[in-house]
Amino acid sequence: MNDQSFILDDIKPHDGRFISGKHYFACRVYFEDTDFSGIVYHANYLRYMERARSDMLRLLDMDQGAAYDNGEGVYAVVDLTMKYLLPAKLNDDLVVISTVEKLRAASVIIDQKIFRGPDQITSASVHAAFLTPAGRPRRQPKSWTKAFASVMDQANMK
Repeated sequence: MNDQSFILDDIKPHDGRFISGKHYFACRVYFEDTDFSGIVYHANYLRYMERARSDMLRLLDMDQGAAYDNGEGVYAVVDLTMKYLLPAKLNDDLVVISTVEKLRAASVIIDQKIFRGPDQITSASVHAAFLTPAGRPRRQPKSWTKAFASVMDQANMK
């Protein structure tokens, strides 16, 4: 094995992690995320949150691609409420903290907050419905609701 293949095998994309039932996902603000003034363009906060939710589902062994391909369904955001508290800027290190707030048969509500160090800069409540490939609501797979319930229970143990 040459040195380069060892290095390439060892470098992995950033993984989030669960701590006490909350999902933590780190990201950095790059030039492409900002407007001409160096402040993050408002829609890019949604990208950071989507990446965090996708990572959370992956860590919970929820394979949306396979579920869609098998005709089961996929999550789609059906409602979103967001507040911008402080601007993020070029080169800021951010952490998205995601908490499962409410679980229903065919949907989940996830609270997401973005922090720069100790400062909360953005918050959102994201309502995602589980939809068939035809776009109709459907009950989430039982293993998925169990996984969400498990992290909710951990988050509520304080």
